[in-house]
Amino acid sequence: MRTMKYEHSSLRKIAQDFQGLDQMMKMLPVLKKMPIIDVSEALSLTETKELFVILREFPLEHQAEIFAAFPLVKQLSVFQQLSMKRFARLFEQMPSEDRADLFQILTQQEQIDLLPFLTKQVRENVLALSSYPEDTAGGIMSTDFATVGKDMTCFEAIHKVRQDAPSKKTIYYIYVVNEDQTLLGFITLKDLIIAEPHQLVEEELHRDFVFGYVDEDNEEVAAKIDKYELVALPILNRKKQLVGIVTHDDALDIIQAEHTEDMQKFMGVMGSSEDADYEQTSVFNHFKKRVFWLVTLAIVGLVSGLIIHNFEGALAQMVILAIYMPMVADAGGNAGSQSATVVVRAIALGQITVKSWMLVLWKEMKIGLMLALCLGVLAFSKVVLLSWETESPEVFSLWIIGGVIAVALFLQVIFSTVIGAALPLLVKKMGADPAVVASPAIRTIVNILGLLIYFGLAAYIFDLH
Repeated sequence: MRTMKYEHSSLRKIAQDFQGLDQMMKMLPVLKKMPIIDVSEALSLTETKELFVILREFPLEHQAEIFAAFPLVKQLSVFQQLSMKRFARLFEQMPSEDRADLFQILTQQEQIDLLPFLTKQVRENVLALSSYPEDTAGGIMSTDFATVGKDMTCFEAIHKVRQDAPSKKTIYYIYVVNEDQTLLGFITLKDLIIAEPHQLVEEELHRDFVFGYVDEDNEEVAAKIDKYELVALPILNRKKQLVGIVTHDDALDIIQAEHTEDMQKFMGVMGSSEDADYEQTSVFNHFKKRVFWLVTLAIVGLVSGLIIHNFEGALAQMVILAIYMPMVADAGGNAGSQSATVVVRAIALGQITVKSWMLVLWKEMKIGLMLALCLGVLAFSKVVLLSWETESPEVFSLWIIGGVIAVALFLQVIFSTVIGAALPLLVKKMGADPAVVASPAIRTIVNILGLLIYFGLAAYIFDLH
C-alpha cells in the first residue's frame, strides 16, 4: 500500500518525507518505476554527495536524462564536484540541446577543461550548437534525428534507422536527404512500417513540408510547430541543408516562456522568463523586477493627487462626488485593462496587425459603448437609490447628480476602452513588445483621464469652483 501511495503522489513530497541517503536508497524500487521528470524533481532536492550515490543505481542513459532535467543551478553543482572524466560520460549521454545549454553557461576555462574528455563527435556537436544565439532556432534545436537516402529501399531505411539509434522522442519523422545533406522531404515511421520492403523511399516521400531556418527567431519556430501541429520541425541553413530539428516539447517550453514573460511585462514585472521560478528567485530579485514600474507609476500617480487638489473646492461643495469618484476611476481602469489584454493577446496570436488599427479601434469603441451604457445605467441607479440621504446642494436634484455621474462614467469607459486598445498597437508600431504596456500603466493613465472627465463635467454642470 505504501508503494502505491508514492507511485501516485508528487515526488517533491516524497523527497520531503524521506530525508537522508538511507531513506532515499530504500525508495529506489519506487523511483525506478517513476517517469524520469518526476525522479529528477525529487533528486534535485537531495544533497549533491547523496545524489551521486543514488544516480549510480540507474543505467548511464537514465542518469543523463535525470541530470538533463535538473535546474541549471543543480547541474552546475554536480559539474563542479565530479571529475571531468566521470562528468564527460554523463554529459555525452545528454540530449544534444541540453548539452549545449549547459555548455554555454560554463566559464571559458571550464569549457576548455571539459572538451578533451569528450569524443570527437560530441565535441564538434556541442561546439556547433553552442555557437548559435539562444533566441534563435539554432539555439534550441537538437541533432538527435534520423536521415535516410531517397534511393534506399524501405527495408534498408529501417535498418539504417536502427543503426543510427536516434532519440526515441524524435524517431517519428525520418528525414530524406541527398549526399550534400540537402533536405528533400520526409517519411514517417508509419510509412516505413506499412510499405513493402522492396519499395523505394522516394515513392513514400513527402515533398511538401514546413521548415525553419537556423537563424530564425525561436518564437516563430515554436509558432509553426503549434500552427501545423507537428511532432518536430526540421531546421535548415541557408543552403537548405538539414542541421537540426526542434521538437514539440521544446516548442512548448518556448511558448510557455513567452507567455510568462508577456504576463510579467503586462503586470509591470520586469525581468525575463528564465528567472520566473518563484521559489528559486531571491527576495531581492523579486524586488528588482517589481520596483521600477511601481515607483514610476507612483510618480505619475501624483498627477491624480494634483487634479483632486485642484478640485478641493468642488468636493467641499458636493461631498457626493467624493463617494463615487473611486467607482468611476475603477470602471475606467478595468475597461482599459480588459481591452489591452484582448488586443495584446490577438497581436501575439497573429490575429490582428498594426495595419488593421482602424478596424480594431472601431470595434473596441462599439464594445466600449455597450459596456459604458450598462455601467452608466448601474451608476445612475446606484446614486438615485442609495444616496438619497447623502448631503448635496438643494438646488440640484439627486436625478441630475446621478445623471452627471453616470455620463462621466459613460465617457470614462469609452475612452478607457479605446486607449487600452490603442496603446499596444502604438507600441507595436514603434517596434517594441506590446506587452510592455503594462496593466498598471494603463490603469494609471485612464484613472488620470477619468478624474479630469469626472471633475471637469461636474464643475461645468454644477458651476463648481
